[in-house]
Amino acid sequence: MKRIMGLVLAAFVLAPPALAHEPDHDHDPAEKLGTVHFPISCKPEAQAPFDRGVALLHSFGYANAASAFDDVLGVDPACAMGEWGIAMSYFHQIWAAPTADELARGTTAAQRAVEMGGKSEPERAFIAAIAAFYHDAATLDHRTRVRAYEQAMMAAARINPDDVEVAIFRALSLLAVAYNSPPDKTYALQKEAASILNGLLPKNPDHPGIAHYMIHSFDYPELASLALPAARAYAAIAPDATHALHMPAHIFIRLGLWQESIKANLASAEAGAREAEKRHPGASSFNGLHATDYLVYAYLQTAEDSKARELVERVNAITSLDDPEAFAAGFAMVAVPARYALERHQWREAANLPDPPGFFPWNKLPYARANTEFARAVGAARSGDVERARQAIARLTGIQQVTKETQKGFDWATQIEIQRLAASGWLAQAEGSKEEALRLLRAAADLEDSTSKHPVTPGALLPAREQLADLLMQVGDPSAALGEYESALQMQPGRYNLLHGAAIAADRLGKRERAKELRAELAAQCQPGDGQRAELVRMVAVLWQ
Repeated sequence: MKRIMGLVLAAFVLAPPALAHEPDHDHDPAEKLGTVHFPISCKPEAQAPFDRGVALLHSFGYANAASAFDDVLGVDPACAMGEWGIAMSYFHQIWAAPTADELARGTTAAQRAVEMGGKSEPERAFIAAIAAFYHDAATLDHRTRVRAYEQAMMAAARINPDDVEVAIFRALSLLAVAYNSPPDKTYALQKEAASILNGLLPKNPDHPGIAHYMIHSFDYPELASLALPAARAYAAIAPDATHALHMPAHIFIRLGLWQESIKANLASAEAGAREAEKRHPGASSFNGLHATDYLVYAYLQTAEDSKARELVERVNAITSLDDPEAFAAGFAMVAVPARYALERHQWREAANLPDPPGFFPWNKLPYARANTEFARAVGAARSGDVERARQAIARLTGIQQVTKETQKGFDWATQIEIQRLAASGWLAQAEGSKEEALRLLRAAADLEDSTSKHPVTPGALLPAREQLADLLMQVGDPSAALGEYESALQMQPGRYNLLHGAAIAADRLGKRERAKELRAELAAQCQPGDGQRAELVRMVAVLWQ
């Protein structure tokens, strides 16, 4: 792993500026998406829009990628790889399973690509792989088809060992299997993907897929530092890809680099808004909403509460989206207000969260609604409203059952189970059952440690181990609480509530130096803070000097 880190750092530091693609149709001729060249055996005029489409795929610009591949087919209607590109645009490998409409469109495009046939060995291999994903979609589950695609890409890599795009898409297929499988804390597939990408990096330092997928390979607390060079390079490689502006924040948040995360997500949210206005005037951007959730999370860690509140108000005012069924948008719309209340420990505010906006098809995204019910349950329990807490937990349990029956890829049902256990723990505490409360919250914390978060979210609304530590403080066990806070800080450095809770626990235990260190770190982090929390942190830190 040290060798990987060294090569990653050297190659990204030496990466040249991103190059613009040749113009096609109405996109900006100065557009910078990184350097991608994927030779195809179609008409020469199709090569530039095809390269642009692949570059957009590598930055998850799926809608724009599909448009670029439409341009390819406009130039050469017999280009099988144009149909391959459209089929790939509906296969979001480490995002969400295709909707029914996306699955139908992708299946049609994949069938057309097969019928047309690739004219070279790499083309035939790519077409066979995407056909494997869409094959028998009516009866085979999403995970099985993801695995079939990965196996086909493995075969493609064996047959075409020197093809850069085959290797990059092969690496992504490994990440797709990892994201759609039970967690493996050895991260074997992710490390295999990173190894492939790392081997390609020295000769392809400006390729957007290499930087992007390196970040996803290492988007875990134990590995995040390895992706920091890629995170700092990706936005410069593809500055006109909205997702490329956001993606570095995945690593910045893992490492507690809050200001870098804020800067990245401000840029991404602004770019998403511009893109939405261009494509769907008056609609809100699903990319912008995704960035906003990450932005609110970072603002709350630096106690920039008024900035977070302004974003909550904007999210609550949304009435339409540029992608009406985008799961990232739906998730953000419920997570942002819930996160804002819970992170600030405003329990009554959390208990009284309104229903999510009615225009979104929540029946297609049941697990997102769990965030609202979790916040309501914890808020009600911690403010003493036992009956409302019970009702919210009952609704949460119902959502979990629906999720179990309908989920296709990522295991959202387990994430809801973590929330259910934690909320039930606070209810038990409110009812006076201390031992049961501790048992439930410890079970939630242990279960959360065994899973991995989905990339749609910057983190749990309230980490379960943090909640366990808070309960231990509440029942008068600061020693055990400090141990839990410190343990959680190893995985989530710089979290406001972990630093704050650990400082209080250390103080109560007479560990003055440790308390002073924690308060100093929190005060430095909250220098940009603009509310009561920031003022209190700064004041207490001064008193402890």
